[in-house]
Amino acid sequence: MKNNWLQKPEWSWNQTEEQPTYVHHWVQPLDKFAESPDLILYGAPISRSSISVSGASLYPTEFRRMWKGYATYNLDEDIDLTSIRVGDAGDVVMHTTDILLSHRRIQESTKALAADYPNALTCMIGGDHSTTACAVRGVKEAHPEETIGILQLDTHLDVRDPAELGPANGTPIRQLIDGNTVKGENVINVGLHGYFNAKPLVDYAKEHKIQMVTLKQARKNGVVKTVQDALVRLAKQVDRIYVTVDMDVLDISVAPGVPASTPGGLSAIELFDVLLEVGKHSAVRHIDFVCLDPSKDSIVAETVKTGVYAWLQFVTGCVYRFE
Repeated sequence: MKNNWLQKPEWSWNQTEEQPTYVHHWVQPLDKFAESPDLILYGAPISRSSISVSGASLYPTEFRRMWKGYATYNLDEDIDLTSIRVGDAGDVVMHTTDILLSHRRIQESTKALAADYPNALTCMIGGDHSTTACAVRGVKEAHPEETIGILQLDTHLDVRDPAELGPANGTPIRQLIDGNTVKGENVINVGLHGYFNAKPLVDYAKEHKIQMVTLKQARKNGVVKTVQDALVRLAKQVDRIYVTVDMDVLDISVAPGVPASTPGGLSAIELFDVLLEVGKHSAVRHIDFVCLDPSKDSIVAETVKTGVYAWLQFVTGCVYRFE
């Protein structure tokens, strides 16, 4: 790949020639595939661009470390995930101090993956939410003729002004709208609630026709049905859907390892059920999981475990899709 800033991840597992039964033996390095895998993983380990103090840059490593605790068999769905070929492309090399340079590397690496593996789904493991703007721009550069829609699972709108904050984790959706990469009407945010979005930010969202669905509304109509409807709506408007999962959409009681966690968020089960549906939908081509900070987690690492489980639910949905 050209303009490829991806390197071997800091943490990786020894591979086995036997039929894998656990995740750490199932996921293979991308360079081991003679043909394109079905899903490509890559990490964007940066959190210097976070508004609140964050160690989200640690998550790609902890995400991989946790694989050993998960089988490839989903008992609830009676599905073995090994029918999906998953390639790990490694982590984008971050500059120690230059945030803008690091962001450009994420964008260029995403572009390279999306262009060189056009039939593969991509999954970025962040990193803070600033990485989403980089990745979406990379996808757009790889497929300039296509329109992109965003399903955002998030407590926050993330439309703060980059002119004030720089390209921080509170700004990615505004970066994409103001930069004409994505239209506001092609962004649906599910997960907003409570007292965590100032009125000027809501005004911006309304002005640009971002479709805001509060958790109160989603629960009234059914969270899974709400997300299913959002995917159907986006699929009618755009060529490909990018899903971004800010882990602060979860309630603080189940996700202490998130810098901006709040009360009143999604339960883990609600998120798991939603991601199963996301994985099933054919218009979803890209997904990321961001803003999980292992340094804020408890000693039992419940947030990291929840994050890995959430990713596996998405993959389970992909198995249904590819059947």
